[in-house]
Amino acid sequence: MPGTMAPWSGIEMSGEAGFLTSRLDEAIGWARKFSIFQYPFVTACCGMEYMATACSHYDVDRFGAGLPRFSPRQADVLFVVGTISHKIAPVLKRIYEQMAEPKWVVSFGVCTCTGGFYDNYATVMGIDTIIPVDIYIPGCPPRPEYVLDGLLKLQAKIQTQAASGERPAPESRPEFER
Repeated sequence: MPGTMAPWSGIEMSGEAGFLTSRLDEAIGWARKFSIFQYPFVTACCGMEYMATACSHYDVDRFGAGLPRFSPRQADVLFVVGTISHKIAPVLKRIYEQMAEPKWVVSFGVCTCTGGFYDNYATVMGIDTIIPVDIYIPGCPPRPEYVLDGLLKLQAKIQTQAASGERPAPESRPEFER
């Protein structure tokens, strides 16, 4: 059964999406996966572990995420690191809204994921109450190995979105007992 001809190129297309467009989607997914421009929103002690991932021992740059961008309009991944208070929450939301699509959010540390050991009126009990979260990296503070694991999960989500065109559902918040 012969395929259809692409009128603009003379290339024969086969299948529903076509060989050329499916390969192009895979290439775009691969390029997005290895060109992560992160915006670090660091507010507390987890920042030290976050910075350790960029050092030579862990080297986050080999995963394509080595260049932080300090402008939300140039970033596509928002790393929220540390405790978020209700006073800083509007700033976080505004930064998220300024980011261009496709945008991703990583919640780094137990205080960011669930409010941590703070049980008071001033601390946000998880940033998923403010913005959607794609990847949770729990821990107090999370080890750099966990950060790299979260980055690999994020890369898989980014490639899945580029291949299917649909954004995967955000992760559910990790459960813990108080």
